[in-house]
Amino acid sequence: EVQLVESGGGLVQAGGSLRLSCTTSGFTFENYAIGWFRQAPGKEREGIACILSNDLSTYYDDSVKGRFTISSDSAKSTVYLQMNSLKPEDTAVYYCAAEVGRTTSCYPYAYWGLGTQVTVSS
Repeated sequence: EVQLVESGGGLVQAGGSLRLSCTTSGFTFENYAIGWFRQAPGKEREGIACILSNDLSTYYDDSVKGRFTISSDSAKSTVYLQMNSLKPEDTAVYYCAAEVGRTTSCYPYAYWGLGTQVTVSS
């Protein structure tokens, strides 16, 4: 059974940093597409970053480009989201999602974690 567990969320001041982790299990961490999403109160869920296992190519939404970095550690079967220069508008529940076996596109995803809260105070 594929499982994704997010961790690393919390409360941080504007301008600060957090690193989120998406720890995976239940599949061989070789062929995958994994993305990070977020959902703020009253807003739709939005995709913000993706990493593809074939060449570790990464993609970012314009709202986080230059501030957030997605990366993976195959030894730990974990994908990270390093978030720098955080803003109050980054406040949301952050989710990771995975598709196993597909390595060439970021969407869609079959598996989702339960999320971790990130709150950025002004």
